[in-house]
Amino acid sequence: MFQSLDAQRLLALFFAGLTVFSFPLLTLWDRLGYFFGLPLFPLALFVLWALLVAAMAWLVERGADPHQS
Repeated sequence: MFQSLDAQRLLALFFAGLTVFSFPLLTLWDRLGYFFGLPLFPLALFVLWALLVAAMAWLVERGADPHQS
């Protein structure tokens, strides 16, 4: 079904995002704490989301591998 390596990487990235935003791991950031005056939980959510979007954009926008058939 997902023959190309790029499709497999996107699928792995999807499951990584699903894991990162699951309830048990989100409770790690649910504390009363501040980082440069910003609450830790919303900041962690935004940073994780931004990293996920950046990784997905990098995977999609990079050129196709010329050695891949």
